[in-house]
This record gives sequence, C-alpha cells and structure tokens, in this order.
Amino acid sequence: MSKRQLITPRTLKGFRDYPPEAMIPRERLIDTARRVYRSYGFSPIDTPALEYLEILAGKGGEETDKQLYKFEDHGGRQVGLRFDLTVPLARFAAQHVNKLGTPLKRYQIAAVWRGENTQRGRYREFMQCDFDTIGTRSIAADVETVLVVHDLFRAIGFSEFTIRMNNRMVLGGLLERLDLADRATPVLRTLDKLGKIGPQRVADEMTEIAAITRQQAEQIVKLSEIAGSNDDVLRQIEPLVAGSETGEAGLGKLEAVVGGVRAAGVPDRRLVLDVSIARGLDYYTGTVVETFLDALPEIGSVCSGGRYDNLAELYTKQELPGIGASLGLDRLLAAMEELNMVEKVATLAPVFIPYFDKDRLHDYLKLAAALRAAGIGVEIFPEPKKLGGQLKYADRRGYRIALIAGADEFDRGTCQVKDLAAAKQQDVPLEDDAASVIAAVEAILGNHG
Repeated sequence: MSKRQLITPRTLKGFRDYPPEAMIPRERLIDTARRVYRSYGFSPIDTPALEYLEILAGKGGEETDKQLYKFEDHGGRQVGLRFDLTVPLARFAAQHVNKLGTPLKRYQIAAVWRGENTQRGRYREFMQCDFDTIGTRSIAADVETVLVVHDLFRAIGFSEFTIRMNNRMVLGGLLERLDLADRATPVLRTLDKLGKIGPQRVADEMTEIAAITRQQAEQIVKLSEIAGSNDDVLRQIEPLVAGSETGEAGLGKLEAVVGGVRAAGVPDRRLVLDVSIARGLDYYTGTVVETFLDALPEIGSVCSGGRYDNLAELYTKQELPGIGASLGLDRLLAAMEELNMVEKVATLAPVFIPYFDKDRLHDYLKLAAALRAAGIGVEIFPEPKKLGGQLKYADRRGYRIALIAGADEFDRGTCQVKDLAAAKQQDVPLEDDAASVIAAVEAILGNHG
C-alpha cells in the first residue's frame, strides 16, 4: 500500500479556533450579556445560520451584499449565511409575531459571517450578542436600549466608556435642507467612515460616490466639528435642521433620550451626542448608537445599534418597528486582552486532585464527588504519575487549589490543601463527608474573589 499523504491542519483566513484560554473569557462575556439582557425582560430566541438569499440580499447595503457568503444548496435554492442577527430577526418577527405578540423583546447570541477584509479584532466569522425590541416606536424603548448598553459595560467591568448617539432623522433633515434627500443612502454610508478615513477623504468620497458638490460635502462633514456638552450640541443642531419636519422630529427624539437616560442615573460623560454617527447599514431610521472604550478608542465601536422602523415591512404588511444593539464579542475581547483584562486560564474547575498513588483511585474519586456535591469543580488527573509533573500540569492549566493525599495521608485521615497561587499549604482532617476540606477550599476561593 502507498503511504497515506497527511492533510495539513489549517484554518481559513478570517476564521480561527478557540482553545480553552480563549473560549473561557468568551463564555464569561456571553454569560454576563445574558444576565443583563434578562434583567430587562429580554427572552432568548435562535434562527438558522442559513436563510433564503432574498431574505438577506439588499438589506444591509451594497458593501454588505459583496460580503455575503452565498451559494446554491442541494435543492437548487439560492441561500446565504446570515451577515448579522437583525435581518433574520425581522423575518422571524414577521413570521411569528401573531403568536408571540408585541412588544417582542428578544436576545440572541450566535455566529454571523461576512467575507470582509480581516483586521485587528475583526474576523469573517464572529459572534454577536444582540438584544432588540420589536413592535413599538415609543421613545422609552430608545432610552432602554441605551440603558442596556450602559449596564452591560458596567457589568463586564468597564467604568470608562462612551456611548455615542445620534438620530438618523437629524441627518435626514440636514440633507433635506441641502436638497440632497434623494442621495441620503450613499451620503450616510460615506459619513459612517469618518472615524476610519478622516474628514478630507470622506468629503472626497461624497463628491465622487454621491455626486454632490464639494461645498455640500464640506457642510455635511462639518457635523463632526459640533462639540460641547449634550445640551450645547442640541442647541447647535437646532439651526441646522430648522424648517425640516424630519430634522426637527429627530432633534426632539435626541432630547427625549438624553433626558430619559439622565433620569435613570447615567452620567453625561458616558452618553455623548455625536451628529457624525450614521451607522453604515441602510436599514437604520432613527436613534443610532456606537460604544467606545476610553482607554482604546482606536479599536472602534464595540457595541452598536439603533432603530430600524421599516425593515420588517419587506416581509409583512403589519407594522413592526424595532430597535436594538449588538455587542461585538470578538472585538471587545481583543480590546480586553490589550488592556490586560482577560485572565489566562485553561480550566473552569478550581480544584485539582493529583492521582499519584495507584492503589487509592477510589479514595480520590470519593473526595472529588464530595466537593462536586458541594458545588466545587474538580479534576482528577487520569493516570498515576509522579506528583511533581502533575503539579506542573495544574499550574499550566491555571488551577487555584491542589488536594494532595497519598497512602500515608489517607491512613492518617488528613489531606494537604495547597493554595497554588499563594504557594501555601495546610493539613486538613479528611472526614467521610470531606467537610473540613470543603471549608478550607471555600475559604481560599473566597480570598481569591
């Protein structure tokens, strides 16, 4: 027989594996997001990774259409991988809202795919942690969206972050005054690049792509120069949209959201009005938000979203306005790693039991079972090897505590409880129910927080 040729193990560009050291902090962030979303009354749903292509195509804009993973399936159907969770939600709401009722408050945490250029913290397969409210235009839902984002970042452990907010109706009002309402889509797509390519190149692209004059482009880009407190910004916006019903309505909604967020106790420094925020996806119609880490703003927005009142009308005649936001899990984790906020561990069980006396396996199993019954995670090493090598394994995996007992300890009825982080140990009585060992372990874990 000819020698079998091995396949080189590798991953596609823009995709990656997640070893335990990477997956554990991801799961912790997901757990935090779930907890915060549930605290506001959001319930979980899930939707298929694959949708009919007509569901997805044309919903996020030309750039998003270029990034779609699409193909013909075995049944000859044109299908695509979801590029976000909002468009599938609009389809889901149109399909199920009569049974579920409104307002529909859902969260969904799942992978999405975009064939875009990879960069720091950005991959072609990535996880989104979305929450949305469907079926109401009430400003209370806009306020709540900002509050959820705020509470989410506080729960994750950030104190210095900025939620930047605008309303697309304000931008629409300005474009109306410039007689550019019919070119809103290319203008706003280009404006969304302001933080990436700067005002000069944005103005250049507007004149080229949106076919507007240089003077009009510069007037729009001047939005980025509006600064000051939220009250100052509101006052500066007023003359820019005066006479435009759309713009004045957007200004009123901005004022209402700022007032509501203040009433809920969010400090002004965490919510900043930014009239240049447009969001690149075409389906946004009102409030839009982007969240930046003060210590690492260059990584871009790590939680974004807004109001999309017309998206579901593509699938139903029923009016289903919506608003929500999405936590960019992978980008946020990349930022947290740079800020040394991610603990490097390869296990979630805090306790390790070395198996070095081959005749005492049943005693090790009994001890581990007692700790697990008390709610403490335990790993027993699977083979009877030298103690030193097993302790090196425990240190490499990030265990906090080792319970060391051999024939002598079991005969004496004791167990050594070793705090691996502090390099301290104590001998503890080993009763049948392991109560003293459990108490010693809990005390160490309590000290570590």
